[in-house]
Amino acid sequence: MYSGSGKTLLASRFGTILPPLSSDESLSTTRIYSAVGRLDDGQSLVLQRPFRSPHHTISEAGLVGGGSTPAPGEISLAHNGVLFLDELPEFNRRTLEVMRQPLEENCVTISRAIGSATFPARLMLVAAMNPCPCGYRGDPKRNCNCNPIQVERYVSKISGPLIDRIDIHIEVPPVPFRELTNAKEGTDSATMRARVLEARERQAHRFQEDRDQLNGKMAPRQIRTFCKLDTEAENLLKTAMETMGLSARAHDKILRVSRTIADLDGSDQISAIHLSEAINYRTLDRAGWA
Repeated sequence: MYSGSGKTLLASRFGTILPPLSSDESLSTTRIYSAVGRLDDGQSLVLQRPFRSPHHTISEAGLVGGGSTPAPGEISLAHNGVLFLDELPEFNRRTLEVMRQPLEENCVTISRAIGSATFPARLMLVAAMNPCPCGYRGDPKRNCNCNPIQVERYVSKISGPLIDRIDIHIEVPPVPFRELTNAKEGTDSATMRARVLEARERQAHRFQEDRDQLNGKMAPRQIRTFCKLDTEAENLLKTAMETMGLSARAHDKILRVSRTIADLDGSDQISAIHLSEAINYRTLDRAGWA
């Protein structure tokens, strides 16, 4: 969350660890780009997951779609890919609020006098923001010059219901000098993608009736079936709900994320360790935001 900590770079690498587009995903994404004339010369299919990063001055129509003749917006151009919103509080609040329904339904319907059009919008939303206008609030090395009113005005641009719809909230601290100069290589994208593919295989086996189903899109009935907790984990979740004041939506999102963490760990059972990690990914809930 701190200024200069590498949030934008991390977001730009998401596509490199996601599974390759399936043939159906490639076709559905290509239809959108073909409809708006976004295919390159000689390009017949979109073969890579889209990565869209619109500027914060974008309009509602540009983000979710619109116009006198309904046309898809950025959330549909990011279909089967990643939509990155950098400097989230700088976006118009009303523009952000219109995303709430598409994020839930994986599509957006635009109605006009001449008729209506529905565009797909199944995407991974990644957003980044600073803790305050200057970006240094809470930084142990640099002083923040923002007063409480400026900070409150800055963060109030993001509504609780929108934050509640984001599965994972994490703080990105400044990178220490020793890590910047460390010659030791970290985990590369290929290794991460291999782990993601293994977890996706577990999900495909779990949802045999619909192999395109993902943990993050589980319905409440599926959550009760596939996210059963033992006594220790259930008590941990109960404590988190009471102390953090979590909503029912946040409760379900924690269970979905816990299921994915367990899949990445190769475990059929969600343990208290998996659940604890998922709870720690709700940073803004702990801060009393949503």
